[in-house]
Amino acid sequence: MKIIERIEQYNDAIQHGKVIMMFTADWCRDCQFIKPVLPEIEAQFPDYTFYAVDRDQLLDLFTEHNVFGIPSFIAYENGQERGRFVSKDRKTKEEIVSFIQSLGERDE
Repeated sequence: MKIIERIEQYNDAIQHGKVIMMFTADWCRDCQFIKPVLPEIEAQFPDYTFYAVDRDQLLDLFTEHNVFGIPSFIAYENGQERGRFVSKDRKTKEEIVSFIQSLGERDE
C-alpha cells in the first residue's frame, strides 16, 4: 500500500485509474486490526491501486471529505468518487472485500 503524504499527491492519485484510499492513523486500534489482511485484499483486487492516508498528517483532507471515523475507505475511478465505506466501526476483511466487489456491480 502506497502512502499519501500531501494533499496534492492525493488529488493527483485519484485522477488515474481505479483507486482505493484507506483513511487511517497509527494510534487507531481498528486500523491495526485490519492491517495484517490488507496485502491479501490488495492481491485480490489487482485492478485497484491502494493508498493509505494518515489522519494526523492530513487532517484537513479528512475534514474536506467528511471522514470522521477510521478506518474508512473511499474508492475513485479516473477522478470520480465511486463509493465509500466510512464509519467509526471496526471493519472486517469480509466487509472490505464486499465493499470493493460492490463497486464493480455498480457498472452493470
